Amino acid sequence: MQKITPFLWFDTQAEEAAKFYASIFPNSKILSVARYGDAGPGPKGSVMTVEFELDGQRMIALNGGPHFKFTEAISLSVDCKDQKEVDRYWTRLSQGGQESMCGWLKDKYGLSWQVTPGILGKLISDKDAKKAKRVMEAMLKMRKIDIAALKAAAGKTS
Repeated sequence: MQKITPFLWFDTQAEEAAKFYASIFPNSKILSVARYGDAGPGPKGSVMTVEFELDGQRMIALNGGPHFKFTEAISLSVDCKDQKEVDRYWTRLSQGGQESMCGWLKDKYGLSWQVTPGILGKLISDKDAKKAKRVMEAMLKMRKIDIAALKAAAGKTS
């Protein structure tokens, strides 16, 4: 069992969101659903929490009511191996949500995600400060990350 588990607060969509996320990532599944009883505070029999895994990462979603909303102060980062993965996760997670800048988006539940290729970190921390600056400047103009454009900015052709 992992030591630290993200715990996500939803109004009433915890189960719907968990199923949505599990449909996007491989090796994902719903582990358990707990329901409110007589003590509430939710309606008896309604979903209280959903424990689920996203690509092996355990998470919990709570139907806690409308008191709290997600903000960009926390996001989930998806490390992608190539443009195909970036495109797939970006397309699925942004459905019904809102695209932002630099690989960030909000899904239809308001949760922020960063969909980024592993090469981005390597390119923006390159020993050649001018190359790293060109890559950073290119990335700052992007919504969805474009690996070919980042490599072009770095002076690479493939």
